[in-house]
Amino acid sequence: MALPVMFRRSLLAIALGVGVSGTAAAQERELLNSSYDIARELFAAINPEFQAWWQEEHGEEIEISQSHGGSSAQARALLQGLRADVVTFNQVTDVQVLADAGLVAEDWQDAFDNNASPYYSTTAFLVRKDNPKGIESWDDLVEEDVELVFPNPKTSGNGRYTYLAAWGFADNEFDGDEEQIKDFMRTFLANVEVFDTGGRGATTSFIERGIGDVLISFESEVNNIRSEYGSDDYEVIVPPVSILAEFPVAVVEEYAERNGNSDLAQSYLEYLYTEEIQRLLAGFNYRVHNEAVVEEFADQYPETELLEVDDVFGSWDEAMETHFEGGALLDQLQRR
Repeated sequence: MALPVMFRRSLLAIALGVGVSGTAAAQERELLNSSYDIARELFAAINPEFQAWWQEEHGEEIEISQSHGGSSAQARALLQGLRADVVTFNQVTDVQVLADAGLVAEDWQDAFDNNASPYYSTTAFLVRKDNPKGIESWDDLVEEDVELVFPNPKTSGNGRYTYLAAWGFADNEFDGDEEQIKDFMRTFLANVEVFDTGGRGATTSFIERGIGDVLISFESEVNNIRSEYGSDDYEVIVPPVSILAEFPVAVVEEYAERNGNSDLAQSYLEYLYTEEIQRLLAGFNYRVHNEAVVEEFADQYPETELLEVDDVFGSWDEAMETHFEGGALLDQLQRR
């Protein structure tokens, strides 16, 4: 007897080492969204809104399930056969690898507005009560008594943004002097106490295990953590220079068509651009593009200079090759 679709997907996700959660009872159709590690609560809020909208518009009940992990780990899971209908990642290269494999359209960034990034963020710091180490910017993170926690750039898009933001700051600070930049980055990396594989693991290390003086993560994540664990116990620092962190989305056409969900997948991602969901995203401390929502939440976001990966590093491909491949700069800078 054939196994139900959700059960087959759950078994595959377990085999691939990724987490899957879903709504209660199986419905006629099921959409699977593969997403980054710290987006569980976000999409748990979005999914019921889309389900209600879809039923009202189409008279059809649907089920939505989630698969979460480091963005790059999720991309690898799809390449190994996890049949997600859509991806909502935190790094362009993790979608591009699926396009290169033929699972996503070559022109996927043209399929939706803002280069297929319905929302964005930047990298910020979470420090403990009263900011005992006086952290204000990136140069404070290379002091010898400062211990850092952030995800491993080898496995996490979140971690790569942190590394690139630190490099971009040093590039500005030292007028492009590569030796000074490398010295800064060596010290920065040496101050890391824990390199967890994903953003949620880094949060656990900092909050529950009490490791480190500074958690570096997306601005949205550190604000959500502070709200959840106590605004009196933590402070959020948005440095004056940071990096533009885009959150790209795409229909996994190969799988969506096979699953009979092409129309559902397209509508699900379009729904992220609606004013209602842009407002929900802002409520989760993400930065959005909808002008009315931007104005409504203007006081929520400190001003910061957002460096763009293409401007500082040439392109994501160049950044990956120069910094994150085996034996590249990240590995070199971590050698003792």
